[in-house]
Amino acid sequence: MAYSLNYVVLKPMLTEKTTYVLDSCNRYVFRVAINANKNIIKSAIEKLFDVKVLNIKTSILPGKVKRTKKGTIKSKQFKKAYVKIKEGQKIEFFKGI
Repeated sequence: MAYSLNYVVLKPMLTEKTTYVLDSCNRYVFRVAINANKNIIKSAIEKLFDVKVLNIKTSILPGKVKRTKKGTIKSKQFKKAYVKIKEGQKIEFFKGI
């Protein structure tokens, strides 16, 4: 099954926790497609950002139940990928900042 790179890596996750993980472990955190496996994620990251990926850890987070005026709704579950890259390489999300 052929995957497009844009549909595998959805967006980088930039939070306080992911910034701490980046500084301490040299891992970048991405939100990825729920059905993408580690091999597909690795090839997509290497092609998009031109870096060497050492390993990947993934986790699937369940959707949250939220209350609204009309009842309750549940958000979709999503998958996060913690990507460790080769020492000395860097991924820049915002260039010129």
